Amino acid sequence: MEKRCILWLSTLFWTSRKTQCAQGLLRKALKSCHGRKKAVRAQKCFLPSLQQALCARQQRSHSNGRRKAPALPPSLPAQQRQQQGLTSTVKMDLDIQCEEMNPSRWAELLTTMKSCKTIRMDDCNLSSSNCEDLCSIINTNPSLTELKLNNNELGDAGVEHLCKGLLTPSCSLQKLWLQNCNLTSASCETLCSVLCAQPSLTELHVGDNRLGTTGVRVLCQGMMNPNCKLQKLQLEYCELTADIVEALNAALQSKPTLKELSLSNNTLGDNAVKQLCQGLVDSSCNLELLHLENCGITSDSCMEISTVLKNKPSLMDLSVGDNKIGDTGLALLCQGLMDPNCKIQKLWLWDCDLTSACCKDLSRLILAKDTLKEISLIDNDLRDAGMEMLCQALKDPKSELQELWVRECGLTTDCCKAVSSALTTNKQLKVLHMGENKLGDAGVEILSEGLMHPNCNIQSLWLGNCDLTASCCATLANIMATKPCLTELDLSYNPLGDEGIRKICEAVRKPSCNLQQLILYDIFWSAEVDDELKALEESKPEVKIIS
Repeated sequence: MEKRCILWLSTLFWTSRKTQCAQGLLRKALKSCHGRKKAVRAQKCFLPSLQQALCARQQRSHSNGRRKAPALPPSLPAQQRQQQGLTSTVKMDLDIQCEEMNPSRWAELLTTMKSCKTIRMDDCNLSSSNCEDLCSIINTNPSLTELKLNNNELGDAGVEHLCKGLLTPSCSLQKLWLQNCNLTSASCETLCSVLCAQPSLTELHVGDNRLGTTGVRVLCQGMMNPNCKLQKLQLEYCELTADIVEALNAALQSKPTLKELSLSNNTLGDNAVKQLCQGLVDSSCNLELLHLENCGITSDSCMEISTVLKNKPSLMDLSVGDNKIGDTGLALLCQGLMDPNCKIQKLWLWDCDLTSACCKDLSRLILAKDTLKEISLIDNDLRDAGMEMLCQALKDPKSELQELWVRECGLTTDCCKAVSSALTTNKQLKVLHMGENKLGDAGVEILSEGLMHPNCNIQSLWLGNCDLTASCCATLANIMATKPCLTELDLSYNPLGDEGIRKICEAVRKPSCNLQQLILYDIFWSAEVDDELKALEESKPEVKIIS
């Protein structure tokens, strides 16, 4: 499993070229023995952005019916670069990813940047020398409100150049993204100065940098300045320890504007999380998003998190995935989640050592909390019995859940009847992720009864690696052609072969099919079928086939 997930991340690295945090996840997966968990995190957190990158840069190559490794995207002609990288002059946006910058191309872009409101250049091989030019752009372009430079080797020197521009009185930047830019605690001094001097800055994303507790303490000092109006702070993978909580709590006390705080993938531990929760309860900030994935949390700190849920009706998005909270911890969380004061909308509980025993609590939550729209239970041992309990809740008209992620939950064909029955009555559910479960062709046949029902409004259906073959593709094709609400279908990692792919393509060709994204990752087919897929994309350009 670990090797396959590292391979999955490696392929994403070459196709999406470090979109969001894919490169950081790959690097950490290769360094540690937890590659699978990083892969699950990438699938859960970054799939939408990775999909966009794959759609734009998909590369196909076949030799004797077997897929080759995807090639790096070639340099685009200038006209095509302009079409893909630059939006209309009315929007004044520069949005480029995964492009190697030569001097002439960089000079061309600098001219454009002078009138841009947004500059996004993730993974463009930028360095500190480019930051000198960007400093000049910031100085001379007061309309610039967003600067996104993730996955570039800027270093502390590059950030120092950027901050010189950010400190000018004419600067009105609102959003700054510097994820995975090879920064250290040294950058935090200059960033602190920006926080103190620029009330326009409302978002700071510096995850996947080795800032450490020392560096983030300095950032917290900047947040405490009255001029600082920060609303979103992202500090994932920053090598933080429990010692950071005191500084964070002091910043929370003085910063009622803060709406989103992400501390995932830092070794905080239960005691630190308890202190953080106490700080949140005591502070006047109206936090809306709190991410604490892979922070060393157990059931021991779940009561404190529950108290936050009871006391902060502003909190709508809670993620505690990849923590060993278990069924006992979830029961404690549900005490807060069930409180009338709690207005939770998104709840991420992936890989939390949950079993079917917790599904009774989850079912009650789904029924009682009409604000709850999205639950991720990826990589928990729910099994068929747990899924059947969840489906009982989904069948109730009071359920308002719109997204359910039960990927890799030990499900089999046996639970498909309950899922199908829930789909026949539930009009709210829009997204259903059931990949990495042994549903089989028989399971798809059973699910189709619910999916075809007039009450079913599923828009996104994920069935990757579900032991499907060409035998179920006629049923899938019928669903695609009959249900106009279905816009996204994932069949990756299933041995569908030429026969199955051709049936799927036949459905896509039909005018009644409204599919926008068809995901066929890691499926082998012949060169002839590959030509047919290319022809299909040309005839129906609104359909993105990701493979």
